[in-house]
Amino acid sequence: MSKITRFSLSTAVFHGRTLPEKANIVGYSAIIEACHLALPMPHVIALISEKHKVYETADWKVLTPRHQPEETLYHQLVFALKYEGVHLLFFKKLFEKLSESEVVELLSIESTGQYTRKMWFLYEWLMQEQLPIADMRIKNYVPLVDTSLQYALEDGEKSSRHRIINNLPGTVNFCPLIRKTHLLEGYIQQDLAQQKDNYLKGISKNVLQRASAFLLLKDSKASFSIEGESPKSARAARWGQAIRQAGKNDLSHEEFARLQQLVIENSRFIDMGYRKKGGFIGDRDKDTFSPIPDHISAKHQDIEILMNGLLETKAILLEEKIDAVLAASVIAFGFVFIHPFVDGNGRIHRYLIHHVLAKKQFSQQGIIFPVSAAILDRIMNYQKALESHSAPLLDFIDWRETTDHNVEVLNETIDFYRYFDATVQAEFLYQCVKDTIEIIIPREVEYLNKYEEFKKYIDDSFEMPDDLVALLVRFLEQNNGKISKRARTKEFKALNDDEAEEIELNFNLIFDNE
Repeated sequence: MSKITRFSLSTAVFHGRTLPEKANIVGYSAIIEACHLALPMPHVIALISEKHKVYETADWKVLTPRHQPEETLYHQLVFALKYEGVHLLFFKKLFEKLSESEVVELLSIESTGQYTRKMWFLYEWLMQEQLPIADMRIKNYVPLVDTSLQYALEDGEKSSRHRIINNLPGTVNFCPLIRKTHLLEGYIQQDLAQQKDNYLKGISKNVLQRASAFLLLKDSKASFSIEGESPKSARAARWGQAIRQAGKNDLSHEEFARLQQLVIENSRFIDMGYRKKGGFIGDRDKDTFSPIPDHISAKHQDIEILMNGLLETKAILLEEKIDAVLAASVIAFGFVFIHPFVDGNGRIHRYLIHHVLAKKQFSQQGIIFPVSAAILDRIMNYQKALESHSAPLLDFIDWRETTDHNVEVLNETIDFYRYFDATVQAEFLYQCVKDTIEIIIPREVEYLNKYEEFKKYIDDSFEMPDDLVALLVRFLEQNNGKISKRARTKEFKALNDDEAEEIELNFNLIFDNE
């Protein structure tokens, strides 16, 4: 393997992507191509341009001729670690393909170099095997993850054998990574949690309590709507109460089972608990009922390992100084990609966003954080965030149709669900959090302030019961600020024409209706 010489590729189109300019493919993508590794290309592909300009786009990281690595596996790996960061899935697939002797030979090229030590650590961490190499004797330690490229733990456990600080934000059984992008750094610097707290401090307790109740139901209904369901009010309210308690209970296998029971109203036709068979999301052939997957879930044999890993990583992320939204992205999207249940995964996935934000003290002040409503407003982008992980994997999952028209995965796929790039998902979730803080909550509070003003006017002038005021507002909203003739003859027959006209005028003034 180390004898392969063509680790740079000059091309105009690479795996369906048109290069921004004439350049060579290098780093992880070049090695994946040269070694025929069974994993998708990175979201961002490294290029060496003929020009002397460094820049980055959503798809490309463009460097200059002076960055060109030598045509060897070792030097391409050094380049990748230095400029692209740690790619756990890549290293796992590479190490599975290399023999132990080839790995030892690779690590002997610059035996004390920091990138050699990183590769060495990654081999023994990922493969859970120790190589026949003596412990490192040099003094200095280097962090495994370069925090200028990816988010990682502030501190980490020191490996004296490799002289490496393991600052990976996860465990060997579940460790998604997030790249540092200008978009994410911009969101983090805005300190949205503090903006929210400052805004909520100026709101009366009564309005805040009412807003919380409204937003609770709004978020619950939105979470069902995302799944294409229109639940009965009682079912939506029950799930809303579960959202209200997010962060109260620690996550565990038993807690996940409890949450699924809350989501599934009628379990007569569903096998509850972790799946005991394959799973997929997508369509079916209308004639044969054969599966047409958009996403293939983790093998049911791997669910316990993956969920143990997710819970262990969750504990690390809650304890460490990791940004709350980034932590929520890793746990919530990691869960939905594993898809451990036959049904209920989507709503629990969004519950986990609430849970992590609450545990990390991002959502406070006693008000529900209606992130599902923001997701529903961006439903197409939500689908893209999910598909950015799922779609590229379909080419690397071997499966067959079962007798009950499900899927049975035939190859080993566990690493696809424990080592993935969660950058796209984190950027999407941060945009939803921003929308929630800057649009959805203020819009609800503004409405309630107007409602309270209108209610006070009605109380002072007509002394209507609260339920009748609520009904009046609903009728006025549904009829463009007018009380319908039907309502005038039934619920509001006690009003004379002048009173009805006065109410309509004040309603439209208070609610800014033209």
